[in-house]
Amino acid sequence: MSYILTLVASSDNLPLTDKHFSVIANIIEHYNLKFQSKIIWLDKAKAAQISISGSAQSSLVAHLRETLEKDRIDFFVTKNENCQKKLLLADMDSTITTGETLDDLADYAGIKDRVSEITARAMNGEIDFHDALRERVALLKGLKTTALAATLAETNLSAGAEIFVKTMRKSGAACVLVSGGFTFFTEEIAARCGFGFNHGNRLEIQGDELTGMVKDPILDKYSKLELLEVYMSDFNLGKDDCLTIGDGANDLPMLKAAGLGIGYHPKETVKDEITNCILYGDLTAALYAQGLSGDDFCAVC
Repeated sequence: MSYILTLVASSDNLPLTDKHFSVIANIIEHYNLKFQSKIIWLDKAKAAQISISGSAQSSLVAHLRETLEKDRIDFFVTKNENCQKKLLLADMDSTITTGETLDDLADYAGIKDRVSEITARAMNGEIDFHDALRERVALLKGLKTTALAATLAETNLSAGAEIFVKTMRKSGAACVLVSGGFTFFTEEIAARCGFGFNHGNRLEIQGDELTGMVKDPILDKYSKLELLEVYMSDFNLGKDDCLTIGDGANDLPMLKAAGLGIGYHPKETVKDEITNCILYGDLTAALYAQGLSGDDFCAVC
């Protein structure tokens, strides 16, 4: 089976050139791999791909990351078949949006630092996600629901998020937002980006205040994997038809299960286990990873 190596520059000041491919050609020879095609430019000086004779083992991934770090270039190694995916499952916090909505909500309670510390440990896989979620939400007991609306109004999309999702939908993919965050946010963010479906956890509210409780069942890393399997079944797709993307430990099962799992500015635990990561660029890099060019991208008003 042949594979595709795609390189994507993250900055106009550090363009992608033929020289990068020449350097990599010498590297992969040490791993008994070779180029099998000419370079195909998706966007000049920005993104290009080339066929290679095999997949990338962990030592080669580390070697390529070290080599390309200086010029802040992302790379992807994908199968030559089923390049354009028909199903997208994307995490929300720190992936489709720039921050952690629960942490931002905690800012209104004056406890953001305390909550953020728990979030960071959970996203790195250091503590149980269920326990971390319940502990953080309990700290918000009594917070007015107006804080939810204020937090949503201040929530920013990650660079390239709208282009990424809307281009996927234009190409015929079903797009699903799955989050360990809350439906109050996923519903609006999904609509803003163009997702057709969204799933999240549900806050318990009485009157105009948070009770400090999360309604069962809690959506966690296994729920994300289950949702991937449900949508694969609903649309009669195989894993090679699927793209998943996320940043934290609770995304790992769905990232590993999809034909193309991408870590987006990932936590170390994800970076260590996932080959294909966007370390420097924006979310449009995931489109280049599927062989799409800038001409295929949806414009965003």
